[in-house]
Amino acid sequence: MASKADDVARTRTSAAEWVTHRERGSMTMLRIMTFLSLRLGRSGGRVFLYLIAAYFFAFAPTARRHARAYLRRALGREPTAADRFRHVLTFATTIHDRVYLMKERLDLFDISVEGEEFVGSALEEGHGAFLMGAHVGSFDIIRAIGQRQPGLQVAMAMYEDNARRVNAMLAAINPAAKPQVIALGHMDAMLKIQDHISRGVFVGVLGDRTLGNEATQEVSFLGRPARFPIGAMRAAAIMRRPVIFMAGLYRGGNRYHVVFEALADFSTVEPGQRAAAVRAAIGRYAQVLESYVRSEPYNWFNFFDFWRGGDG
Repeated sequence: MASKADDVARTRTSAAEWVTHRERGSMTMLRIMTFLSLRLGRSGGRVFLYLIAAYFFAFAPTARRHARAYLRRALGREPTAADRFRHVLTFATTIHDRVYLMKERLDLFDISVEGEEFVGSALEEGHGAFLMGAHVGSFDIIRAIGQRQPGLQVAMAMYEDNARRVNAMLAAINPAAKPQVIALGHMDAMLKIQDHISRGVFVGVLGDRTLGNEATQEVSFLGRPARFPIGAMRAAAIMRRPVIFMAGLYRGGNRYHVVFEALADFSTVEPGQRAAAVRAAIGRYAQVLESYVRSEPYNWFNFFDFWRGGDG
């Protein structure tokens, strides 16, 4: 029987896997697509998406195996080769479109928004809020439409290596872009988040990944137990701020659908009720994420062993 230390080691190995492979793939694909996109335009650049997606589909066997296991759960059947290729192609498309979104070319897209009133309500109160998303669709489309909301400021909290990549990426594509990025993994990260929140800034986090060394909660997700980090939700509870789910779903062509949905409001939660409220909020997050993963299965870019053991 595996020991607790073995479980922790597997967790950290799996976490390192998604950090290393997914981010490396994202940056490689982004560099290629940036070069082509800025020279050929969106329509011309999209021609090469199929070639690039085919390359990653053919030469990333580990990611392909894990993606197949995920799609099997999300679709409720054995995924076909067309299903699996569409998954990779959707990923490639969102990276391709990132170039134009960073150039603030919203005119190229047909964007619908659902639940914007949740953001508007929190914005009116002026106390800031947490936007909790996942590796679903495009965060850049959310950031882009957020810029049209007067008074809305969003800072993205992410781990230091990712933050460095994002800053370098933005500087290369659009030197005028100055994103607010809070680097996690430092002693003062929580103080920085609290400072942003107190100034009415919304803090965005992605809640479907763990690096393996933070507190997590086990919940049922797509029919099997999975672990979700609780740090961001716990921070929201301590700061007594609302948490809003966010996702920018790609729906083919030039169409995106942005959704916001209320997850939790910790404004009236007393300290003694905090732990239970956080547990309930994590359960709610997993349920909402699962509903979108099932309805938009090709939008969750899961290319690693999310359930940490067993691809069945």
